[in-house]
Amino acid sequence: MSIFRFPVLVWLGIATLIFSLGIRQSFGIFMTPVVDTFGTGREFFALAIAVQNLLFGAFQPFVGMAADRFGAKRIIGVGAIAYGLGLYLTSITAEPSMLFLTLGALVGFGLSCTSYVVVLGAIARVVPAEHTAKAFGLTTAAGSFGMFAVIPGAQSLLANFDWQTAMQVFALCCCAMLAFAAFMKTNRIGNPAAAAAMAHDQQTLKQALAEAFRHKGYWLLNAGFFVCGFHVMFIATHLPSYLADKGLDATVAAMALSYVGIFNIFGSYFWGLMGDRFDKRHVMAALYFLRTAVILAFVTLPVNASTASIFGAAIGFCWLGTVPLTSGLVRQIFGAKYMSTLYGIVFFTHQVGSFLGAWVGGRIYDYYGSYEPIWYSTVVLAFIAAILHFPIDARPLQRPAVPAAA
Repeated sequence: MSIFRFPVLVWLGIATLIFSLGIRQSFGIFMTPVVDTFGTGREFFALAIAVQNLLFGAFQPFVGMAADRFGAKRIIGVGAIAYGLGLYLTSITAEPSMLFLTLGALVGFGLSCTSYVVVLGAIARVVPAEHTAKAFGLTTAAGSFGMFAVIPGAQSLLANFDWQTAMQVFALCCCAMLAFAAFMKTNRIGNPAAAAAMAHDQQTLKQALAEAFRHKGYWLLNAGFFVCGFHVMFIATHLPSYLADKGLDATVAAMALSYVGIFNIFGSYFWGLMGDRFDKRHVMAALYFLRTAVILAFVTLPVNASTASIFGAAIGFCWLGTVPLTSGLVRQIFGAKYMSTLYGIVFFTHQVGSFLGAWVGGRIYDYYGSYEPIWYSTVVLAFIAAILHFPIDARPLQRPAVPAAA
């Protein structure tokens, strides 16, 4: 199936992710001005972002269940409102502790409703199974395009206005997600084969959860996605400050993160395409081995504007390629009926990793005055994650046939 023949819902999901994840990935460049405003250490802001990511993940299983039952349209609408409110309240607060409620809890909830779990779960219902990873890869790339498009805009806003104004502009952008949700039709199964399979599948949610929890591969997917979350949020949150410590201008950090975004547009689609053509487990292992080499090279070579840009491009190519592969494996093994719920649980593990990546990065910097220990930890974790995917049994589970009606 050509990408141009994908249903309209796929493109509405892509548009939603551009705004939702583009804004989220820009928070790292707000660290310095926010810390300067409130007079706190980096750990404080990093902890607020860590809380955001932890709650982003903690809400995912419940948001996934709600989306499976009520449809993505309503969930995205509620999330867009919470997201915008959280950003606006962040911009007007005078008390730093309020960031845990506004930038942490409200934005975390908004993200959980407007990101991958809900959008990919809806797409799984309208795209044939054999094209799922490709569709997921294209959709994942949208979040990266948002990163590429939004971060330079955020940097421009910070250069010409204050960070509060930039947050208010982002809050207005959340209205666009409300508009996209209004046109989504997610209750109807657009793919006849998927509709027939789901009608035939009489499995309950409780049975689906028990089945997944008994599957060793499901826990290995959780472990691998934990590492992905640790990598992504540590780099997104702390790379700008790390480069500033090396004496590089803020525009270098913004450019490096932009390269992460633009190269992940190609990378996410590439890894999704490879997942449709080859064994997803082996493709996932190759991605993590590549991450291992890229991060190791970055921390051992001299840091300058050129190596920062090259690192942004290289890590961007394998940045969120894990999303179409991990979600594709969940869809492949367990089916589409409860994908939002099951992937939501896996995504929660990802966000636990994100919480630790953001918070521990700030904690280690404030304690040692250096990011070096955490950088080398990410190298070891990437190698372990690559190994974990080989023993996964990726065969679709066979369930008893439904007895014919008398």
